[in-house]
Amino acid sequence: MNDLRVSVLCLIATLAIYFLNKRLYRRWHKLLMMPLVMTPMVLVALLVITHISWQNYIGESHWLLWLLGPATLAFAVPVYENLAIIRRHWMSLSAGVITATSVAVFSSVWLARMLTLPEAIQRSLAVRSITTPFALAAAKQLGGQPDLVALFVVITGVFGMAVGDVLFIRLAVKQGMAKGAGFGAASHGAGTARAYEIGQEEGVVSSLVMMLSGVVTVIIAPAIGHLLWATV
Repeated sequence: MNDLRVSVLCLIATLAIYFLNKRLYRRWHKLLMMPLVMTPMVLVALLVITHISWQNYIGESHWLLWLLGPATLAFAVPVYENLAIIRRHWMSLSAGVITATSVAVFSSVWLARMLTLPEAIQRSLAVRSITTPFALAAAKQLGGQPDLVALFVVITGVFGMAVGDVLFIRLAVKQGMAKGAGFGAASHGAGTARAYEIGQEEGVVSSLVMMLSGVVTVIIAPAIGHLLWATV
């Protein structure tokens, strides 16, 4: 079987598994059944069993990665429809975004250095808390590895979404805006999806914080590289 046919079959399999997974998740609303969790696990197992390389898999599936950009921008629609919330709380949201972005970047790199991880992993971990399109753009400026960046972003999103509710209960966080900001800043797209499940206000705030965090990180990425690694 030639490479093109394999790539096309991989694309069909990816879409089929994803949509089947969505149907299963609507029926069994469990964390492990989420498409963001189950679909990659099934695909990885399939590639390992069939000995299909990453190059063959991504050949006709690369446009799915491109769709991450428009999908992220789509979160701006509910933000625009709820501008009143943003106007009332713009100062606290701005302060939260700057603080969360700084803490996420520097704590990730600091912990990686404490564990003596290679510099490539440090650079890739620095952008783990922003959504994939922004993370890839920022990582390019920092010298991170795209594959590692995508992996760290997914793990961060799923973990934050999974433990977010528990942390809010433990910390007695009850305000919807605070929950939304927490999900958006710590677990980007996956957290935002969870925030919309909780409520409209939570989802809107999470969308805004997620996008602002991504934009801020991309803008300051050269400064981060210079500060942490003396490179731009």
